[in-house]
Amino acid sequence: MGLLRILDVNINYRLKSKVVKAVRNFSLDVNEGDIIGIIGESGSGKSTLAHGLMRILPKNGNMEAAEIVLNGRDISKISDAEFDELRWVEMSIVFQKAMSVLSPVHKIFDQMYDTILAHRPETRKEEAKEKLLGLLSVVNLPSEILKMYPHELSGGMMQRIMICLSLIFNPRLVILDEVTTALDVITQGQLLDEIDRLVKEFGLTVMMITHDIGVVNELCTKIAILYAGELLELGNVKDVIFSPFSPYTKALVESHPDLNPHGSGLKGIPGTLPDLVNPPEGCVFYDRCIYREDRCMERKPDLVDFGKRKVKCLRAGEING
Repeated sequence: MGLLRILDVNINYRLKSKVVKAVRNFSLDVNEGDIIGIIGESGSGKSTLAHGLMRILPKNGNMEAAEIVLNGRDISKISDAEFDELRWVEMSIVFQKAMSVLSPVHKIFDQMYDTILAHRPETRKEEAKEKLLGLLSVVNLPSEILKMYPHELSGGMMQRIMICLSLIFNPRLVILDEVTTALDVITQGQLLDEIDRLVKEFGLTVMMITHDIGVVNELCTKIAILYAGELLELGNVKDVIFSPFSPYTKALVESHPDLNPHGSGLKGIPGTLPDLVNPPEGCVFYDRCIYREDRCMERKPDLVDFGKRKVKCLRAGEING
């Protein structure tokens, strides 16, 4: 059953006299129970998309969409006040840098209680504490955490606190924005195991924003490849990763040492992202693509159905595998 439908989302940033076109004509359907990884290089628009969906873009950011339907309601047409009521309740986010989100001068309980009061002002402290202790146990944190300040916690502990915050109101959709970034390998593995267990236990639908295709392969059921603000490939994880149709997807897989089918270790992608003030008229990946043809520079490909996946490439049926 469809939970979220995103249609033709465009997000721009205004920088003095320039407009950066960070996300362009992005569309995506998310079904109940999906764990979908949104993946791409830094600067591809992943976090911008997440922040746009949550209406937390900076003041110089602007989002337009044909529609964003969450659980049957077009939330792109509602007011900011109405959106404030559903944020955290129907759709929540776990941010990349917990230390930047949590107040350093307030204890964990006080911060989490304030979040509860913002939506349930009648909640007594005793009720809140009982709720929070239950969530802490779910993410394997001791009750003493509630009396501590953020600086007393490790990076992994703070990310678990952020996960608790995202689950307080049992939202239908949770966005995980680079939640494993800056964590050591062991902590990252533990956190991914926790997320996998929580998804099953709470029946969550998840959008995971990440630059690590290995994480997506381990945890997600579907994958969306984002490059320079455009969706280039979408489909089931195993199909897309192990038989990529987009040259960019293929390059991403080959740049990961554990997934590279040639067993040749790291293989970088030469070049850099295009200028998003003036995006290319043709294929956005043209300058870095080893399969490019002259027509690719002149004609922008459409996102085309290939069985159970969608691909934006004029040569999609030729370079798979």
